[in-house]
Amino acid sequence: MALAPRFLRNLILQSSKLRYSSYLSSKEVQPLQKYPEVEIVKNPPEWKYVERLLPKEVIPKPLQKAEYHSGWKPPTVDLRNIDQFKYYVARTKNYMLPVYLKQTFRGQRRVTVVRRIQGNLWELEREIRELVEKARNGRVCATRVNEMSGQVQIHGDYVDIIREYLKSKGY
Repeated sequence: MALAPRFLRNLILQSSKLRYSSYLSSKEVQPLQKYPEVEIVKNPPEWKYVERLLPKEVIPKPLQKAEYHSGWKPPTVDLRNIDQFKYYVARTKNYMLPVYLKQTFRGQRRVTVVRRIQGNLWELEREIRELVEKARNGRVCATRVNEMSGQVQIHGDYVDIIREYLKSKGY
């Protein structure tokens, strides 16, 4: 009877040594003469296949089309005349609108977050609140404005409604 627990303990210890080994159990570095020769080529013809896989340093501007299949729309606001707007919602580096859904408490609480807002956040919050209350048949919705980070949070899942509203305004 006493052999079984001891056997199991030794088995567990042996497997943990193999799994969680340290650098001390690895082989020592051999002299360079024992390793095979490696030829370093600066610009091989195969490099074009590798370059395709590397991330681009600069994200290219999207091609101008009349309509995109995904429903994406480029911004139509002229950034040179940005001062004429009360607020401005800047796109992300991938040209997407910064409207996100944040879920907490195992998905029970949903909060829509609009980020990257410049200018009068309170004006945008008022317009979004009116839009959401209209979608909710006049029921009041809770909102929060964070002036320090340039964000507006709306209690509920209204990502699609707010994105379409911002696209219609040209952002």
